[in-house]
Amino acid sequence: MDKKQIEKLAKDSRFISGIYNYCDRWCERCCFTQRCMNYALCDNNDNPQSKDINNKAFWDKLGDIFKVTLEMIQESAEKLGIDITSADLKKIEEYEKNIDKISREQPYSKAALNYSNMVRDWFNSNKQLLEEKANELLMLAKADIPAAEPADEAVNIGDCFDIIQWYQHQIYIKLCRAASGTLKGEFEENEYSPQDVNGSAKVAIIGTEHSIGAWGKLLNHFPQQEDTILNILVNLKKLLQQIEIAFPDARSFTRPGFDEA
Repeated sequence: MDKKQIEKLAKDSRFISGIYNYCDRWCERCCFTQRCMNYALCDNNDNPQSKDINNKAFWDKLGDIFKVTLEMIQESAEKLGIDITSADLKKIEEYEKNIDKISREQPYSKAALNYSNMVRDWFNSNKQLLEEKANELLMLAKADIPAAEPADEAVNIGDCFDIIQWYQHQIYIKLCRAASGTLKGEFEENEYSPQDVNGSAKVAIIGTEHSIGAWGKLLNHFPQQEDTILNILVNLKKLLQQIEIAFPDARSFTRPGFDEA
């Protein structure tokens, strides 16, 4: 990917401007991939390895994109007469670290991190339970019992796991981003732009609601885990309330593409 290719993509009218800024990054389940410039930049049909985060090709391609993007930023800055090399990088770094620290200390950020740890602990402590469930469904499939649908149940459980683990860390990350945007507005004594704050918070709300739905379904599959799962659901619903109080305009925020008619 070179500068000319990026510039050509930027002029392509099929792309929805900014759609990638407020999505949940789950491209495999998105119906807007063909209208997303970010997806086009990262997509490579000729080399599947470039889509694998654990493969060197993935990081090589990402590095190339960052390199070209930096070159374009430098060129734009020069045209505007801005010397980005003269910036006090140490001062900026200290400022960003302070913002990041305070963002992580917000009540909703702490609650989201606590939830993330609860998910980790549940999967780690229930490995045997999950193996027993898998064996049970396998035996039911082999027995071919009328009215039993072990394949459907297995797919449903797997889907719940995918949803829970996809949003496990993302909720926390999005809330920290929303918090940092609010803090920068306060610290810089400027009227901050609410777009990124509300957009990030809305993605966190969506992730929280999807997670609530997934845990609710798992409760039907693992009734012996009722107390633990109900406790997780209580924490998630409290987190959702905290987000809505901290970011009252997040739900009404219109994400490009996703929330437009």
